[in-house]
Amino acid sequence: MKFRRICAGLSTFAFIFLSSGLVYVCAAQEGPQSQSSDSVAKPRKKPQGEDNNTTPAPEAAPAPEENAPIPSEYKRPKDVPQQAPTFRSNATTVNVDVAVLDDKNHFIPRIPAGNFRVLEDGVPQQISQFGQGEAPMTICMVIEFSGRFQAFWTQGWYETLQASYGFLETLKPDDNVAVVAFDLRTTILSDFSPDKRKAEEAMSRLRIPGFSESNVFDALTDMADRMQNIEGRKAILYLGSGLDTFSKITFDQARRKLQEAAVPIYTISTLQVARIQAEAYGMSPSANMTFLQADNEMRTFAKETGGMAFFPRFYGEYPTVFRQIEDSLKSQYSLAYHPTNLAHDGKFRHIKVELVNPSTNEPLRITNEKGKPIKYQVVAKAGYKAPREVD
Repeated sequence: MKFRRICAGLSTFAFIFLSSGLVYVCAAQEGPQSQSSDSVAKPRKKPQGEDNNTTPAPEAAPAPEENAPIPSEYKRPKDVPQQAPTFRSNATTVNVDVAVLDDKNHFIPRIPAGNFRVLEDGVPQQISQFGQGEAPMTICMVIEFSGRFQAFWTQGWYETLQASYGFLETLKPDDNVAVVAFDLRTTILSDFSPDKRKAEEAMSRLRIPGFSESNVFDALTDMADRMQNIEGRKAILYLGSGLDTFSKITFDQARRKLQEAAVPIYTISTLQVARIQAEAYGMSPSANMTFLQADNEMRTFAKETGGMAFFPRFYGEYPTVFRQIEDSLKSQYSLAYHPTNLAHDGKFRHIKVELVNPSTNEPLRITNEKGKPIKYQVVAKAGYKAPREVD
């Protein structure tokens, strides 16, 4: 009932946008059904309790050159750029992507390797590899598309499509992108491909949602699990309200799974405009608290996986958000170290990356072009899961 009241409050402010560009999008849509194979890098592990007697489908024949398979744990590219980091939980080398952003969320370049310090469970580690540069990205767009907030021709529907197409336009030709939509179920609309037309065709099927539920936790953990063994720079871009209604797992379980997968998650909260309007017309405090809780959950997922969370309150903010995500993903420092703790106990180990002055061991002071100190933040994943002896 609580979510129905939230929906009713926001749907009051749904409106129709009859711009020529939007009408063109609608005309091309065919519904949210997936026409691609269920992949996104690797098959999802079948949860306990599901039918395990189903005969697996035979492997598909090799695709033609124009439909080359995506980089995955089964077929990894042989020419991965040297500066592109990899992460293997069963190896003795831990790789960490780090972005240093100023108070305006702009990437700070040219920081020497000696100013970085990596702590694992509070113990300083010796950095063995260091690099900075740009490399192709592998992005999975996870789009909330439910009947609660993305009903056909509503404000949420319009904002979701505008943000999805807008982000797609910022990607470079060599970036791989997949499109996944979810409501009660998670549907892979297109698999990873550098061909952006496939992603556009996939999003053109986002027309009429099938269910009113939005299982955020299930969708994010499923995609992170599939992507954790992809090499190179990778991330999940989540577009949605952040409200989870019917997932099989709890927030704490999702948080732990996302930490272990170590795939950076960038969240963009939609419906901020509608919430402002609803508050002005007396949205109930309980409904507002529910949204605020969802915002905090998205912040937690982003922070602990090395991503970022955004809450644009106006449509004009989206280009700036996309640029910040691109800067964070494209321009990164790549660190690697051999952990001093060699125990294969399967425990989660916390990572903290700091900038220090090696001569004084104090926090590094960074100044702008006028010589004034600036505040900065170090963005990196929260940790990794150590391998077990049986791995």
